[in-house]
Amino acid sequence: HLQETRRQRDRIDQCFSLMGVESQEETCEAMQGLVKEGQEIIAADGDAEVKDAALIAAAQRVEHYEIAGYGCCRTFAHQLGLHEVEQLLQQTLDEEAHADELLTEIAESSINHMAAHN
Repeated sequence: HLQETRRQRDRIDQCFSLMGVESQEETCEAMQGLVKEGQEIIAADGDAEVKDAALIAAAQRVEHYEIAGYGCCRTFAHQLGLHEVEQLLQQTLDEEAHADELLTEIAESSINHMAAHN
C-alpha cells in the first residue's frame, strides 16, 4: 500500500501540473487524528484478535476519509471540464475503494469472528 500511496502522490502532483498550479505540502489534522486512533489501538492492552479487528476498523476510517476527499475532487474536476484530472483522481479513488474492500474481506472472513469469540 505504501507504493500505491506514492503513486497516488505523484498523480496529485500531476493534477496540479495539469491545472497550472504548484502543489504545496499541508498537514491534515483530521487524518492525523485518524492515524492517532490507530496508534492508540496498537498501544492498548487487550486481546490480539480484538485489537486486530479494531485496527481494521481504524484503517477503514482512513480509507473512507480518503474516498470522500478524492470523490469530491473528482466531481469538481468533472464539473470544471478537467477530464484528465478527473481520470487521474478516479484511478486513485478506485485504488482506495479496492483497499477498503480488501480490509472488509479480511475482517469478515476471519478477524471479526475471532474477535467476537474472545
